[in-house]
Amino acid sequence: MKNYNKLKVIAMKGIVFSTEEFSVFDGPGIRSSVFLKGCPLRCSWCHNPESQKKEIEYLRNPNGCANCGSCLTDGKLTEKSVSACKKNLVRVCGEEVAPKDVCSSLLKNKDILEASGGGVTFSGGEPTLQSEFLLSCLKLLDKKLHRAVQTCGFCEKDKFRQIIENCELVLFDLKIIDEELHKKYTGASNKIILENFRELVKSGKNFIIRTPLIPTVTDTAKNLTDIANLLKENNVNYIELLPYNTMAGGKYKMCMRKFEPMFDESIKCEPRVEIFEILGITAKVL
Repeated sequence: MKNYNKLKVIAMKGIVFSTEEFSVFDGPGIRSSVFLKGCPLRCSWCHNPESQKKEIEYLRNPNGCANCGSCLTDGKLTEKSVSACKKNLVRVCGEEVAPKDVCSSLLKNKDILEASGGGVTFSGGEPTLQSEFLLSCLKLLDKKLHRAVQTCGFCEKDKFRQIIENCELVLFDLKIIDEELHKKYTGASNKIILENFRELVKSGKNFIIRTPLIPTVTDTAKNLTDIANLLKENNVNYIELLPYNTMAGGKYKMCMRKFEPMFDESIKCEPRVEIFEILGITAKVL
């Protein structure tokens, strides 16, 4: 059985769609951020639509496209589309990689990352959706690099517990507290997310709570008050607020999809940091 498990780890591969070197927004210091494909949520404001499907897919740059249709098979982009496009506008999104190869690449920048107090952050999509691959990477990097995981918290509790046990920092999203509104805007219940939030608090692991500020959706006084009260109840005294990215819809045409947000993008976000400060919680707008 031991030999079988060893072979399984060697053979395992995950699907990564991007690696960003020298990031300064995904945890402390300078970091390498690894983005895994696949997400269980479908947030109305998602600005990485290419991250949603777990499978490898193909993207087409609309700029310069003559809409000749030569890249399409039954109306879809496929592996053949890359060579079929005479203008080289089609590319593959996602690559199957083994944990050891990902980690070997990350460790090449070890000295630079450590000198800044940084490390590596696994993000997505939702990295816990590829939990076995993620865990393998985290274990290979143990005591070699500072490890962070950025997650929406939608993950089976046992898997979530294993993941947080094998990293130094968790960046945890709290989007919407009301369950029905969470379903409406993300396509899923937040019950398991809130359960994992409480599990994270009890674990003693270092973590940072993050809330994306979506106009009229997450930035309402009611929702931010609900988040502030939840943090106060659990003795959490720090949160990061992420303003809405007005370029969110830019990638949907590349995925041959239409961006249809369930809110008015033209409305300015309201950070409302005073809601947190009155409860003794420091709110930092990134």
